[in-house]
Amino acid sequence: MTDFNGKVAIVTGGASGIGEAIAKDLARGGAKMIVADLDKTHAGKVVEAIRAAGGTAEPFAVNVAVAEEVEHMVAFAVETYGALHLAVNNAGIGGPIAPVADYPLDGWKSVIDINLNGVFYGLKYQIAAMLKSGGGAIVNMASILGSVGTPGSSAYVTAKHALLGLTKTAALEYATQGIRVVAVGPAYIDTPLLSNNLDAETLGALAGLHPIGRIGRPEEVSALTCFLLSDAASFITGSYHLVDGAYTAH
Repeated sequence: MTDFNGKVAIVTGGASGIGEAIAKDLARGGAKMIVADLDKTHAGKVVEAIRAAGGTAEPFAVNVAVAEEVEHMVAFAVETYGALHLAVNNAGIGGPIAPVADYPLDGWKSVIDINLNGVFYGLKYQIAAMLKSGGGAIVNMASILGSVGTPGSSAYVTAKHALLGLTKTAALEYATQGIRVVAVGPAYIDTPLLSNNLDAETLGALAGLHPIGRIGRPEEVSALTCFLLSDAASFITGSYHLVDGAYTAH
């Protein structure tokens, strides 16, 4: 178990899937949590589970595509717990599936606003708070599609590629100020984003894309994320870490 006692953490997209797993693991390690999500009801259920297990957490409703809401989220963390040390910018959407020439403009804007601009807003306000708190660590949730492409998902692939450049730049800018910034790239993971939108045949086909023979589990992404946030990863910053069952090793 990684020790996060005395740390304050924010996880966006924390109401389900990968974000839920990370929030619960951080809380289990002693972090005081802000579980942030567009869906405050489900975020509240995660908070209830954390509290039932003896942890400390508060829910927060946020649309990460709106800079002012992200600013308020960070301010809430500091007002509630007195500091901010850890953040996971995990909120994201898949977006429409269509070739570039047919890709809907509103879909493009939504994906870029949430998956890229939302991470920039997170970094902007989280880093400012962490500088006042003596430093910290940030994980930006990218994807295997931060390093490879896939047909039909131009907005998502673009956002995740750009997120890696943003991660590297922030890491360089704050490396001497006690703030580490890294990216994690999961392959297809068994979350509601998949299970609620895909049939069994499609899920089976996705599993077959991974040489390991299955899709991943949220706790597998959380294990790496929590390590990267921990003091054990103190020399790791500016880098991109895949959790992909050899998907990108082809």
